[in-house]
Amino acid sequence: MANAGPEISEVGLFASESVLTAKLPRPRGYGWGRALGRDQLDALILSHAGREGATILQPFAAIELIAHDGEFHCKVVEKNKSGSEPPRTIKAPIAIAAHGSWEPGSLPTQPGRDASRPGDLLAFKARFLESALPEELMPALIFPGGYGGMVHSDRGRATLSCCIRRQVLQQIRHEMPQVAAGDALLAHISAHCRGVREALRNATIEDAWLASGPIRPGIRGTFSNGVFLIGNAAGEAHPIIAEGISMAIQSAWILSNLLIAARADGRDSLWVRRRYAALWKTTFRQRIRVSAVLAHLALKPAWVRALLPLLQSCPSLLSIGAQLSGKANVRAFALPAGIPR
Repeated sequence: MANAGPEISEVGLFASESVLTAKLPRPRGYGWGRALGRDQLDALILSHAGREGATILQPFAAIELIAHDGEFHCKVVEKNKSGSEPPRTIKAPIAIAAHGSWEPGSLPTQPGRDASRPGDLLAFKARFLESALPEELMPALIFPGGYGGMVHSDRGRATLSCCIRRQVLQQIRHEMPQVAAGDALLAHISAHCRGVREALRNATIEDAWLASGPIRPGIRGTFSNGVFLIGNAAGEAHPIIAEGISMAIQSAWILSNLLIAARADGRDSLWVRRRYAALWKTTFRQRIRVSAVLAHLALKPAWVRALLPLLQSCPSLLSIGAQLSGKANVRAFALPAGIPR
């Protein structure tokens, strides 16, 4: 809390020349949400895990996971080392996949690398200093071929995150061959979003653009090959609702509480699997479906043109969309009776 950005009390939409804002629903009993950069959040979680007794291997990569005699054997290798050092083997009765969705790997729960498609959504992110974005506002961005969002986070930084179709990015880069991909994308967004253009007119980028993808939104399941899945490995919402890290933390929290309850009550893994699957669907399915609808609309220029007059006359629809996407969902932070908190 000491490091997080300002309280976010408004949701907005930057599309073409429109700049719309509305009140963000406030969950009963909770304060407004605040943003914290992943560089700080990840370090806080890692250090806390170490204090609680977790063994931290960093920087290591998992290269193999197999089930053997009722437990899992995971082989890991240290990154940036010569290939002459043998891998280490970690043994555990439970394995949880928390590796995200887009990065291919050698584990049975990791996806293979698909062939590139023109419609692939590629993700970009950058942080800016001295932006004119109102501190309390978190707007969604809609521009030709993509969508995104902005928010103030820690240390006076404003983050711009977005996704864009591969074919549109290729066209932009063809039009601006001497410009890096992130800078060309920002020029494209600014040209089609007055709100972004005004917010970043005098801002400076803090560091290089980050990129990943293609993203794979959708529901994948909570259990595979004997392994529990959390975060994007289990299911991924379109980033237009900005719920990725929240869903990752919440799914880990739900599963952890179930595993603690099972050990305390002498329940088997089948009980955990069933309860986790049910709670995961209750907590996240609506967010994923709503994000899919919003992303589909955002990527259709004709729908955007048709809906903008309605949103301009009734901006409270933005508040409803935020509530449906989990921004004020108290149930996401509540566990059923009988599960330790």
